[in-house]
This record gives sequence, C-alpha cells and structure tokens, in this order.
Amino acid sequence: MKTATLLTCSRAQTTALAGRFAQVLKGGEIIFLRGPIGAGKTVFVKGVAAALGLKSSPVSASFSLMKEYKNKHVKLFHIDLFRLSEGEVFNLGFEEMLEDERAIILAEWPDPIAQMLPADRLEMDFILRGGDEREIKLSAFGRVSEHLLEELCRVSKM
Repeated sequence: MKTATLLTCSRAQTTALAGRFAQVLKGGEIIFLRGPIGAGKTVFVKGVAAALGLKSSPVSASFSLMKEYKNKHVKLFHIDLFRLSEGEVFNLGFEEMLEDERAIILAEWPDPIAQMLPADRLEMDFILRGGDEREIKLSAFGRVSEHLLEELCRVSKM
C-alpha cells in the first residue's frame, strides 16, 4: 500500500485538482471517498465530471444512491454507499460496474461494504482543517491505484 497527503485551500483548488486528476482516468478505476459532510467529496466528483466533458453536473449521491454520467469514452458512476448493505450494493449493479472497462467509480462512504472492497482501489479521506483548508489522505491498494496516487500527487504540483 502506498500513501500520500495533499492539501487544498479552497473549493476552487479542490475542483482544479480533480480536473487535473481526471486527465489520467481512462476507465476501470475505483476511487472511494470518505469524509464528513461538507469536506469536499462531491466537489471533487464534480471537478472530475466537468474535466471528463460530461454534460450533467453531479449532485450529492445521498439523494439518489447512484448516478451514472457518460459520454462516448467513459462512464462515471457516483455512488453513495452510506445507507446500503452489501446485498443492496449488488442490487445497484456494482459487480457489473467493476467489470466495465469504461467505468470510473467514485463511491462515497465505502465502509458499509468493507468486506467486499475491490483489491485494487484508491481511497481518499477528506479531512476539514479549518476555514476552507482540506487535507486529502490517499491510500492506494494495487497497481492501478498506485499509478493513480502517483499521478494525483504529480498533478497536484502543477
């Protein structure tokens, strides 16, 4: 497992970081986001979606559990796993998402499905530090997610 920590100091900076990160996403990536309400998880997802050229802007998945946004190149799945059990996650089509090589999965609140987390995944923990500052702790499990972590760290320096 590889780890790193990034800091953002504003909503705009979190969005810009997400936009630069989106440029390395090809499909097949699984990213779990944790953090309290208002920590920047959905802001990050919106930044990824905008940079991928997806027409709709994601809203908090808390209201719909799962939203799919797509274009001819990728499918972005924004999922809220907070209230779901393992069985309910399967009812959302989670296994099919994992098998879709065009799918980019951004899932908030992954802890309820800890037993079934994919082996290769990037976990992002958003921590409020005061004001608009956020600390984003990254943990990569597997080859694909280690590459994502390295790329996210690289683009954060731009």
